[in-house]
Amino acid sequence: MSNAAVITPVGGPSLPQERRLVTAIPGPRSQELLERKAAAVAAGVGHTAPIAAVAAGGGVILDADGNSLIDLGSGIAVTSVGNAHPKVVEAVQQQVAQFTHTCFMVSPYESYVAVAEALNRITPGAFAKKSALFNSGAEAVENAVKIARKYTRKQAVVAFDHGYHGRTNLTMALTAKAMPYKSGFGPFASEVYRAPMSYPFHDGLTGPEAAKRAIAMMTKQIGAENLAAIIIEPIQGEGGFIVPADGFLPALLDWCHANDVVFIADEVQTGFARTGAMFASEVFGIVPDLITTAKGIAGGLPLAAVTGRAEIMDAAHAGGLGGTYGGNPVACAAAVAAIEVFENDGLIERARAIGVILQERLHALQAADPRVGEVRGRGAMVAAEFVDPTTGEPDAALTSAIAKQCIAEGVVVLTCGTYGNVIRFLPPLSIGDDLLNEGLDVVASALAAH
Repeated sequence: MSNAAVITPVGGPSLPQERRLVTAIPGPRSQELLERKAAAVAAGVGHTAPIAAVAAGGGVILDADGNSLIDLGSGIAVTSVGNAHPKVVEAVQQQVAQFTHTCFMVSPYESYVAVAEALNRITPGAFAKKSALFNSGAEAVENAVKIARKYTRKQAVVAFDHGYHGRTNLTMALTAKAMPYKSGFGPFASEVYRAPMSYPFHDGLTGPEAAKRAIAMMTKQIGAENLAAIIIEPIQGEGGFIVPADGFLPALLDWCHANDVVFIADEVQTGFARTGAMFASEVFGIVPDLITTAKGIAGGLPLAAVTGRAEIMDAAHAGGLGGTYGGNPVACAAAVAAIEVFENDGLIERARAIGVILQERLHALQAADPRVGEVRGRGAMVAAEFVDPTTGEPDAALTSAIAKQCIAEGVVVLTCGTYGNVIRFLPPLSIGDDLLNEGLDVVASALAAH
């Protein structure tokens, strides 16, 4: 934007924590950027909120027109510690001044090792662990599958209905939703199979019943002797924040261990205090063999990891894992600072407190409006599923209308779900109660208007 420099706000916690609309959304400066985007950026790269962001922090995003929007999405669960957190900013500035890259596979550096040590310590499991660092959640998932195949000397991999694992070729094969993630992009990687997920709102099964159904499918259609790994999100993200019934995940884990199958927990969206525990696996009392992480790990910088049992992680030969930018020193410095914030600044407790507000407010909406079919989630990862109250069928049109009105009124919300009928709430853990409640007021008003 030619005149974007007129606004030079300071980001981070110093931003006024308020919803403020000074123009319609998009305003003229944001619209100018959107026009440039349409001309310069590939059409396949979409966007949710039609704004040009210039600063963010606490619980708000400021656009180029001076509008201040309440952020209930955290860049899809990335800025959990808060955008431009001072400790992350300081760590990044110090590292940038020292060096920006050497490639860890060429000349190692301390911050990569420090991140690996921290992940080995804070992920579930008292056994010896090792980690490898990558750039994105999809890259972490690909490498977890590589490691599991190498360790087991088997090839088949099972993912689950409604699961989302990324946009690369292998992770598209693992992902359950065709549009917009898979349609027209095949053929996909082979030896990937899909098992039924526990979805209590729709299937009515107990956890053990749902696990028995999935295990029967895996046994009959694949055979444990051919199965290297299963990969599952403890709470599904893009699929609709689906929380499996109690007992489902432990039963799958027990079956995996009895059959030499690696259990991979995809905690890319659920990790780092988001669910009111450091990792969602802890919520369900499971200890995965491998965990993939990304999103919230580095306070907004691109970083991802695979962490797990040392004997599994060490299965890959030297040079078999890595990547030019994997474990970039600037991102690693940010991650060390962010993990320190997660551990020492009460963010797990804050996620639980946010969850109480979200659950109470959304359950009140559900009690008053039968179109809110279910409210579910853990901690600061909560969603509402919208349905036709007569048929119970998914209502994607209502969901889209609510989300668009919220954004127009200065509240950024994200939709999700296999059927596009879920609004997910992922506020930064730095958001204040007043701002969170104001954002939920806008959601309630949007629902009432439709």
